[in-house]
Parts: sequence; structure tokens; C-alpha cells
Amino acid sequence: MTRLLGIDLGERRIGLAIADTDTGVVRPLSTIRRADPERDATTLGRVASEQRVDELVVGLPLNMDSSEGTQAAATREWAALIAVALRLPLAWRDERLTSESAECRVGAARRGRSGGPPSSASRNAQRARVDREAAAAIAQAELDARIEAALPSGTDDT
Repeated sequence: MTRLLGIDLGERRIGLAIADTDTGVVRPLSTIRRADPERDATTLGRVASEQRVDELVVGLPLNMDSSEGTQAAATREWAALIAVALRLPLAWRDERLTSESAECRVGAARRGRSGGPPSSASRNAQRARVDREAAAAIAQAELDARIEAALPSGTDDT
């Protein structure tokens, strides 16, 4: 069994999800506040230990034409530091449209008590849920790719 930690890295928050390669189960885990890489590594190390994580899967923010821009370069740099600090292998997954997909799954933020716009706390909680769901989508994509790679060539599983 291999346990993967799916990571959706944002500017302010980091969405986390756990995936189990034996069962194929993926579940959103938590959202943490992003800090400097050293503090992020400490927090992620604690999560990885508690969840018995064997490998990191980080969403790579590619441009729509599949090229890598400045955000992808910054993500690669951050993830390399984290992987070394945690002494865990690192896999990359294309994260294009994962946040949009997660927003659809999570739904709209709840309206305020008087029917007005959502409160600041409600908006922040909604963003955290979206980040966790995006991390789950990244982890699911990695599981799906591993299953597909394990199929004998020429096998049509439909």
C-alpha cells in the first residue's frame, strides 16, 4: 500500500488530500495556511507522519497550452525544497482546471444571515474547501494515471 499526499499549492493556502493506492480511496484532508517553505515543510512533515504518507503529489500549474510559466517554476522550486526536507518522493500532476472543477463540486458559498453576500469567514471557509477538493482531484489524477499505466497495453477497460 502506498499513501499519497495530494497538494494544491496556492499563494495563501495549501490544500491537502490523502489517496490510498490499494483501495483507490481519495479524500480531502485539510487546508493549511501557507508560510515560508521551512514552516510549510514542518507542517507538512507533521501531516505526512500522522497520515503515514509515502509520496507527495503536487499539482503543477501549467498554462492552457501546456507550457510552464513563472507560477509553475515557483511551484517546482517550493516542492523540491519540501520533498528534500520531508525525504519523500515527489510526483507531478497537471492541475489545470482542478480548482474550477472543485468549485463545481463544492457549490456556492452560503449567503449571509440576512440573505446578503457571504461573510468573510464564510468566503474563507469556502476557499479552504475548494483547495481541499482541488488537492483531492490532483491525487485522483495520480491514482488514475497509475492504474492506466498498470493495465496491459492494448487493454480496453470499457
